Amino acid sequence: MIKKIFFKIFSLFTLTIIFISSIIVYFCYFVLNEHSINIWSSFIILYILLSFVTFLPTLKAIFNKVKLNPGGDSFEKSIHFTKEEIKQLEQHYSRISGTLGFWKNQAEKFRSFHSYCLYWTIPSSILIPVIIQYADNNPTSKILLTVISTHTAILLGFHRGFKIEDNFKAFRLGESDFYDTYKRLLDRPSSFGENSSKQIENYFTIVENIRKFSRNAETDNLPKLDDSKKK
Repeated sequence: MIKKIFFKIFSLFTLTIIFISSIIVYFCYFVLNEHSINIWSSFIILYILLSFVTFLPTLKAIFNKVKLNPGGDSFEKSIHFTKEEIKQLEQHYSRISGTLGFWKNQAEKFRSFHSYCLYWTIPSSILIPVIIQYADNNPTSKILLTVISTHTAILLGFHRGFKIEDNFKAFRLGESDFYDTYKRLLDRPSSFGENSSKQIENYFTIVENIRKFSRNAETDNLPKLDDSKKK
């Protein structure tokens, strides 16, 4: 919970700082010093607007909850188990549904932020050397380089510090492994054991191991300050 709140606060904080500081720098330079707008200043405006607009899907993923959608018929229509066994399976699913929702939401948040980082850091690494070649003595060109470099550095710092890619893989794998097991029990229960009681017992054991794996992956991928400093 603390990690979730921390990620939300710092995501908003970073976006706000980048946006406000860039606007302040822009207006201080052009309004107070009475410089005319040139192509470099146009690039600054375009970059800031694009970085803000493209971050909106990530913000939406951070604050919105993704609904579970297993799809297809569930245990209540299974022909392989008795009514008591079906009730037992449904109760088990209801208890784990909260965890599944958490995994799905976390995976979507990390996936969205991972994509945002890739879509901006890769083009930025190409743009910076190109802009340096064409930059003149106009201070606005240096401001553009500063904005791009700062934005890229912050994204890389968050990506490393919060282990975005590792967390996305861990939560996505946990969710995927559970639903693969869930669907296998519905379609091929015999692969879990000879009789229904053994099948349900083995199913519960596998699900428990999946939860342990995901929990271990989450604790192993907790954000660290040292990770954000690695190059």
